[in-house]
Amino acid sequence: MAEVLLRIPAPLADALQVPSAEQPARLQRELAVRLYQKGLLTFGKARQLSGTGHWEFHELLASEGTTRSYDHEELECDLATLERLT
Repeated sequence: MAEVLLRIPAPLADALQVPSAEQPARLQRELAVRLYQKGLLTFGKARQLSGTGHWEFHELLASEGTTRSYDHEELECDLATLERLT
């Protein structure tokens, strides 16, 4: 599997209003939210990129004012899971 490395020049990184120790994780979360908002990543993949748990990513989306999209395919999957559990 290929890995994508994003390089941010030091002057730009220094311009971020985030402590340098928090920058990598913060940038991953920001990128995950934006890619999810634009429909470029599914919820699960965006959550993985963000490095957060399921509910933590829900809370992150809510704090950013992002509505969770929930399509018919996800509903069918959830219903099938419920059937197996009952």
